[in-house]
Amino acid sequence: MLNETKELKLASKIRKVAHPQKVARSSESLRFYKKYASFVLKVLRKPRFQRFLKWILRKEKMEEKLVEDVQVRLFPFQKENGNGLAGKYKSDGRILIFPKRFESCYGLMQEHGKEKVLSYIENRAQATLIHEFLHAKYAGDEEEVRKLTKRYFEIFNGNSEHTHELAQMLFKD
Repeated sequence: MLNETKELKLASKIRKVAHPQKVARSSESLRFYKKYASFVLKVLRKPRFQRFLKWILRKEKMEEKLVEDVQVRLFPFQKENGNGLAGKYKSDGRILIFPKRFESCYGLMQEHGKEKVLSYIENRAQATLIHEFLHAKYAGDEEEVRKLTKRYFEIFNGNSEHTHELAQMLFKD
């Protein structure tokens, strides 16, 4: 029981966050984003994934206190160049995880079906959190962070054709 509590310390830092002004002006897609955020929260808190994150911290010789808060944001973030953002590490120890846009997920669902899209969202959330965790140590080295993220993602998911396919979708430049 004590080990479970210790392992879940990281999980307790993960929470959903929505800015009230964005909720007030949102459309029918609000229901989609609420479900998306709840699903991601559940995925990131899974004990197996939490143990894996702890392993990464030990392997990378990182202090857990480098990450104070993990916020699963309700709405997507669009950069100035028009591209979406999956996550962001802030120097104050906050990690922000953003959803894919509603339209993008809807298109994927039409093309691949619900189960594949849920698998994609799960893997995207895990890869994003791994990536942002690594930014806590390798802040200015995006190339190293990407290389390690891909390596750790493949370790977590096993070395299969499916994993390589997922990695290609998630880590395309």
